[in-house]
Amino acid sequence: MVRPIVVGVDGSTPAHAAVEWAAADARRRRLPLRIVHVCEQWQDNVNGMKYCAGMLQAAADRARATGDDLEVNTEFLDGNVVERLVGQSVSSQSVVLGSRGLGGFAGLVIGSVSLAVAGRAEGPVVVVRAATTVPVHSLIVVGDDGSGAAREAMLYAIEQARARSARVLAVYAWRQPVLSAYGRDYADLFTDSFGEECRAARERVDAWRNEFAGVEITGRQVNEHPVAALADASAAADLVVVGSRGRGGFTSAALGSVSHGLLHHAVCPVAVVRPRSGRAETTGQ
Repeated sequence: MVRPIVVGVDGSTPAHAAVEWAAADARRRRLPLRIVHVCEQWQDNVNGMKYCAGMLQAAADRARATGDDLEVNTEFLDGNVVERLVGQSVSSQSVVLGSRGLGGFAGLVIGSVSLAVAGRAEGPVVVVRAATTVPVHSLIVVGDDGSGAAREAMLYAIEQARARSARVLAVYAWRQPVLSAYGRDYADLFTDSFGEECRAARERVDAWRNEFAGVEITGRQVNEHPVAALADASAAADLVVVGSRGRGGFTSAALGSVSHGLLHHAVCPVAVVRPRSGRAETTGQ
């Protein structure tokens, strides 16, 4: 069975951008597109179903307008928005969402639904902001810290790169702790540790390059906070991919600090990748 790309819509401007991104991704990867809307409870004097039907049809028209060679279907869902979208992730290639819905505060960069789904869904969740005219960079940036979740992120980044004929840049970032006068004796130890981590990161890139010879893969190792390093790289990327939690994360946390921060600060769309059921997640980004 071919897994579709699922995009959740609510009529908001970021949702329009998500539909366009999902339609382009589905076409590149030759996958069907499923557009879903979770209907909320309306008051008796409001014809909510009529509004939802019109909004869902408009989203389907927007997707079909991007090209004739795209299989598009739509689906109404009811119940809790987050629960239903997480449920959709089980049988989909990925879930695509706008950064904020109609119910969010206008000043927020990322909404609660997008954060919750990114932290709980199986597989990739792509969060897209409002549509803007941007150049195509032919570059996918992926965060790499050597964790199991980072490996899942790399595999998705390579899938995207193949579909786009793009390059992959694996970024390893580590910020040295600020040391007080009492801790300066440890400075050399931290420097040595960073050097070892960088060597390990370069070896991982070499291994990926050997395994996927058809994709151009390069690495970058920086002494910088991972959120800042990845956000900076996002300015010249078409997509940034991270695991859901990194090596430094708490195992009980649904979404790690790096992925959470990147959703707020990245310039381009962000894919947060969680392992699917039955695939062990060591520690993720």
